[in-house]
Amino acid sequence: MSATSTGRTPATRKKKRLYAVLAGLTMLGVAAALVLTAFEDNIVFFYSPTDITQKDLRPGQTVRLGGLVEADSVKKADDGVTTEFVITDTNKTISVRYAGLLPDLFREGQGVVTQGTLGSDGIFLASEVLAKHDENYMPKEVADALKKSGNWKETEK
Repeated sequence: MSATSTGRTPATRKKKRLYAVLAGLTMLGVAAALVLTAFEDNIVFFYSPTDITQKDLRPGQTVRLGGLVEADSVKKADDGVTTEFVITDTNKTISVRYAGLLPDLFREGQGVVTQGTLGSDGIFLASEVLAKHDENYMPKEVADALKKSGNWKETEK
């Protein structure tokens, strides 16, 4: 009797193919898990001041904080490099400390996005400050909060 008349060879080929497909899918799953794990360390989340006060951030976790620079809150330190200001979403406020040159568009009442970490004293230590000149750069969450509070300023196009 031949192997084909007993039915073993086709079943063995099917099993080999099935094992190859399963091994490929397993490797693909492992690769996807590794990529997502690597990205997790580099993802920077965006928060409003209200979000920051409600979240439990890890010490040293880099986040982006966005909102409006509160009026009469910008203060230069004696060293001439450090600036302290307050960011608000009209609901909550967060004090920010930044050492460096501020963008030309940075001013009170304007939108701003800062990147940095929240210190143990509750002050946000910014490593980068980005000023925005219109709503095209305003994160949706902040724009929605400003619209609800009545502080939204429409810009002409």
